[in-house]
Amino acid sequence: MRLYGKNPASERLKSNPKSIRKIYLQEGFDDAAYFHMKAKQWAIPVMVIPRSRMLKIARNVNTQGILVDVEDFSYVPFDELLEQSRKKRRTLLFLDEVNDPQNLGAIMRSAACLGNFSIILPTHDSVSVTEAVLRVASGGDNFVAVAKVANLGQAIKSAKESGYFIFGAVVKGGQRLEEVSLPSPVGLVVGSEQKGIRDVILKHLDLPVTIPMAVDRLSLNVAHAVTILCYEITRQRWEHEKQKAK
Repeated sequence: MRLYGKNPASERLKSNPKSIRKIYLQEGFDDAAYFHMKAKQWAIPVMVIPRSRMLKIARNVNTQGILVDVEDFSYVPFDELLEQSRKKRRTLLFLDEVNDPQNLGAIMRSAACLGNFSIILPTHDSVSVTEAVLRVASGGDNFVAVAKVANLGQAIKSAKESGYFIFGAVVKGGQRLEEVSLPSPVGLVVGSEQKGIRDVILKHLDLPVTIPMAVDRLSLNVAHAVTILCYEITRQRWEHEKQKAK
């Protein structure tokens, strides 16, 4: 698996350098001295190569002059992720058949920026964490645990049995987001842009929620919707913490 670009490479060096196998730097790369220094600290091999070879290795992907060979993405077993998340009161993000790597990468990036989130993906009819996902996540993958499960409905049921309140995003008919007071711990379910949350998953929700639109016939990209919902979860958590501190 490979990382492309300065931000993903730099963040991986800071967060998980042992997962790096080799670093490729393009001749004339501006930040070469920094990456040589960090690579030396962790005994990571570095190769300086011409632009033509970089393009060939990267299959014409824009690397910004740096490409990093890393270990395959490591998923966390669901039971372990659930236990860790429950103890730390992390929000669980259940992604129901989200297939676009751009969306998953953007969701991982938002979850990392806001903090205290974990992601659960179904093993079938869902995107996995690929190079394309990591490129969009821009280093966020280092801060968000991800599990894959054979049965998303059963995973949601297990979360509820562990004390999680589960709400889900629906385009229409749910309670307006600004009217919702979320308990803790909480889990969020989102579906694909084409189908939304499947009926077999909808039945597990404690509450369907809708983000109101200024124009009814329009809807948000799933990654944008998740960012809004995750911010609201985070905002309410901050408010609860402020109240406790008084």
